[in-house]
Amino acid sequence: MRTHTLTTADADLVHDVHGPLPTADGRPPLLLIAQPMEASGFAALVARFPDRTVVTYDPRGLGRSVRRDGRDDYTPEMLADDAHAVIEALGAGPVEMFASSGGAVVALALVAKYPDAVTVLVAHEPPLITLTPDGPAAVRARAALRETYERRGWGAGMAAFIAMTSWEGEFTDAYFALPEPDPATLGLPAGDDGSRDDPLLSDRSWAVTDHRPDAGAITRAATRVVVAVGEESRSILTGRTSDAVAGLLGLAVTVFPSHHGGFADGEFGYPGKPDEFAQRLREVLDGAS
Repeated sequence: MRTHTLTTADADLVHDVHGPLPTADGRPPLLLIAQPMEASGFAALVARFPDRTVVTYDPRGLGRSVRRDGRDDYTPEMLADDAHAVIEALGAGPVEMFASSGGAVVALALVAKYPDAVTVLVAHEPPLITLTPDGPAAVRARAALRETYERRGWGAGMAAFIAMTSWEGEFTDAYFALPEPDPATLGLPAGDDGSRDDPLLSDRSWAVTDHRPDAGAITRAATRVVVAVGEESRSILTGRTSDAVAGLLGLAVTVFPSHHGGFADGEFGYPGKPDEFAQRLREVLDGAS
């Protein structure tokens, strides 16, 4: 692995290149992106592609990547420009891409703006909550979890996030009548450390989850787009958003093993199925349905 720092006008983007450039097999590099997850979250998936040149990076303002733009918010367009800058810096032509969660939203914005940058995009569970049939209720649920975070801190906010993202079906009155979950029962800290800058729990990434992809630009691009959803996510929020994104693009979802973090080992909590996930990703990248 070689680590590089790409200095742009307003950020230092630290990215890791696993394997040779130019690639040994003649295939494009495989770029893995997420938001707000850092490159370290892809360690298990990278390890399962030893035959490919795989590139990961920390989004601006996260992990090793420092932002100098004086902002603390995130937009898909801003992050798409960063991803494109990394692709250009590789000097290896268009890439194949696996993008998860907020990274999948960024990747859709990237394809719309830079239609020749990506040959195939696997967009895994993009959390575009306003596209769901109960979009206004999903926005209300998001606002409620932010209010909990602002009032009680990270542990309570994360417990509220887990409750929101694990709720099955549309957000009904029954959901909003639930008491706030106790973070201690989930192994989360009940105390408040005073920080309020978490991009997942604050409003700093709302522009990502509010994004509406440019379906026309995406379908006109040369990129083959696959909308992926975990088999365990079908009835919860990110499964429903995946269905909505696929419908917007005139596609059917492609089912992957496991859940929203199914490509990871157990180092981040609930373990996924990285062996099965990587095999499915290989099949999809190679053109299998």
